[in-house]
Amino acid sequence: MENSIRFENVDKTYGKTPVIKSLNLNVQKGERIILLGPSGCGKSTILRMISGLETISGGNLYLNDILANEIDPGDRSIAMVFQNYALFPHMTVEDNIAYGLNINKVPKAEVASRVLEVLKILNLTGFEKRLPRELSGGQRQRVALARALVKRADFLLLDEPLSNLDAQLRGQARKELVNIHEMYHQTFVYVTHDQVEAMTIGNRIALVNGGCLQMLDTPNNVYRHPANIFVAKFIGSPSTNILHIRYENGRVYLADGQSFPLSDAWVRQIEKSEAKELVMGIRPEDVTVGRPDVTAEASVSFKVSYVEDYGNRIGYYFKLGEEEVISIMPESIFGLGDDAKWFINYAKLHFFDAATERSIGDPEEY
Repeated sequence: MENSIRFENVDKTYGKTPVIKSLNLNVQKGERIILLGPSGCGKSTILRMISGLETISGGNLYLNDILANEIDPGDRSIAMVFQNYALFPHMTVEDNIAYGLNINKVPKAEVASRVLEVLKILNLTGFEKRLPRELSGGQRQRVALARALVKRADFLLLDEPLSNLDAQLRGQARKELVNIHEMYHQTFVYVTHDQVEAMTIGNRIALVNGGCLQMLDTPNNVYRHPANIFVAKFIGSPSTNILHIRYENGRVYLADGQSFPLSDAWVRQIEKSEAKELVMGIRPEDVTVGRPDVTAEASVSFKVSYVEDYGNRIGYYFKLGEEEVISIMPESIFGLGDDAKWFINYAKLHFFDAATERSIGDPEEY
């Protein structure tokens, strides 16, 4: 598929401080890509480099296969939606939406047609003459989105546009964004630190940390096959359990001295890797716990140290030596202090090289 945005070894520094480090990233034409990561990781800087609001310190940025390092922001066919919406407070809804078109001297009849179209799409008909202060937060967000859509630009850039909305409105807005993209098929780059937004909106997720791209893949692969420990821990709530282990002769030895055998598939995968020491990861929802009297070779005994009731699921905490594990189960089985067992599901395990923190990969069987 044709690339719409391409970063080639792009660096961004402020003074002597590196913010983006040797970024290589291809965004396909018409896809929805999410820039995800913790605050301060560089994701908004990447977005601003695409828009031209930030200059590039090194490397090259291509937009539609044209070198864009020196192209002015106004000539990049970019539409942006910001976190604070940036609406003109003295202008009506329709004037806010039409402002960019009027500045670019688009014929009045076409302006009216485009504005009417986005008003209908975003359920803003009837609000045309209102001022921003007369709108709810969700309505202001839709006006900001309408102002971006009406430009019909090649690139739609969104910088945490839903963060000011409550949880219910965010859920509705996510659906609207996806539906709108399916109508217009612009190249869509969306910055967020919210995992739910990333998983539900994106075709692919670019996970960034410390100015470096950690993983670029589909939401399912980012969740199921994390490239490194950071990805494993960042995606998912509660976070992935990370356990420092010792591997020897086909067995995993835990911090409290207990051990369990690995499957032949994992033994082959570990032994063909170059890792000298391993770290094991497993998501809380993949830690299956049961009664202590059930016999299973691949199991670990423990005592429940803490219980959290989430309403629709239960979180059981237990310690293996000094390392804590959380299991998320659909129903209440145990109480504080009860004995229980963790039954190992080989297909749900992840192993990482302790030195590089990178995944050693999954066996083909899993």
